[in-house]
Amino acid sequence: MLDPNSSKVELPPIPGKRYFTIGEVSELCQVKPHVLRYWEQEFPQLKPVKRRGNRRYYQRHDVIMIRQIRSLLYEQGFTINGARHKLEGEEAQNDKTQSQQIIRQVLAELEEVARILG
Repeated sequence: MLDPNSSKVELPPIPGKRYFTIGEVSELCQVKPHVLRYWEQEFPQLKPVKRRGNRRYYQRHDVIMIRQIRSLLYEQGFTINGARHKLEGEEAQNDKTQSQQIIRQVLAELEEVARILG
């Protein structure tokens, strides 16, 4: 979904599940599965749980990290190396983009709860 007022892609809210398959994460982050597997090699922060048959299961914090990586690479124009350094630095904890993503996610989830209850 493209917001007509910006070039940013509006990503769907993250469902309230504990684990996500690579296919689900691919849809939630609008990144192809082979790109996710590549990013796992490039970003030490990405460590999905691997189970039977080497199947990957991502947790919520992984999905949020992938969205931040996606934003750094696709929207802010960082290189892989630049994005890695940005995420490794202390400013990653206070990064405005990450905070905004989390706030948008929480708002979307609250709106969904309000819709269900209302």
